[in-house]
Amino acid sequence: MTQPFEIACDESGSEGEKLIGGNTVVFAHASIRLDIESAADCIQEVRNRAPSPTTEYKSGVIRRKKHLNALKWLLGPSSPLHGNAHVYLIDKTFFAISRFIDLLADQDSRAMAGTLYREGEHTFGPDRWNAFLESFNDLMRTKNGRGPGASVDSVFKRIDTLRRAAPRSRAGEIMNLLWESRSDIDSFRARLPTLNPLFPAIIQAAVYWGEAGKPVSVVHDRQTLLTQERIDELKETRAAEGRLAGLRLVDSRLDPRIQVADLLAGPARKIAEDELTHQGDAELTALLRPYVDAFSVWGDDRSWSLLAPPTRGWAAPAVG
Repeated sequence: MTQPFEIACDESGSEGEKLIGGNTVVFAHASIRLDIESAADCIQEVRNRAPSPTTEYKSGVIRRKKHLNALKWLLGPSSPLHGNAHVYLIDKTFFAISRFIDLLADQDSRAMAGTLYREGEHTFGPDRWNAFLESFNDLMRTKNGRGPGASVDSVFKRIDTLRRAAPRSRAGEIMNLLWESRSDIDSFRARLPTLNPLFPAIIQAAVYWGEAGKPVSVVHDRQTLLTQERIDELKETRAAEGRLAGLRLVDSRLDPRIQVADLLAGPARKIAEDELTHQGDAELTALLRPYVDAFSVWGDDRSWSLLAPPTRGWAAPAVG
């Protein structure tokens, strides 16, 4: 049996299943393939280039403007991360819309999600559109009756308002289909996969690093949501195609590989978020591109054309 090799992972932008109206609009999950000694050397080099008195060196330090050159080194070709690191990006709004549109169980669901992502705000107005997204997100988050959330009636009242506001638009037609699916909402909520982007991100890390059929073992920064039950589910899921051989949680202070993954995840999220919101730094975006997973969940064509990995070409973003 092939011995699994180990990758270390950390994330940035995690807010659980709250995808709309949170503090971040992008989720980034970084995975690295370095041994402990190489990771420790990397941390020390970053400290030398961007000094900080902090005991545990976190990504917030290297993201400061005064340490920009250190960040460029970390992402650049002379860094130990070059060829040994990977980032899976998730545009939270597109991810949420894609999950919601699964209610229709339609073969064109990805195309419809793209239509709503591109045209929803313009068609219905930002206030009404964002209010709908937040309410639907709340409804899906409380599918097991936890927390206040939004009621089915209140959410579908918003859908009714939107479908009537622009009945002849493409976005309005999709909202009408959602309205007609009201009778399916209870069964949909019961079978809906988690809205937390962390879980598909871990699966994708195993898929990416196990491309040659190798089993992958993941060392991850501690997460309260990664219970043993959830870990077992991740290992068993068919999406990982048997490549996730193990997952153990480690205190980042005890493993420099996790710290390096954090150093990559934080800037990656910020760079991608800036690009998505038309505030991108062309040099930093270009440095990030080689690390980005071609199957990241991304709805915006313009920013994706700049973020997509150059060596593997553009691939239609897939929802995990």
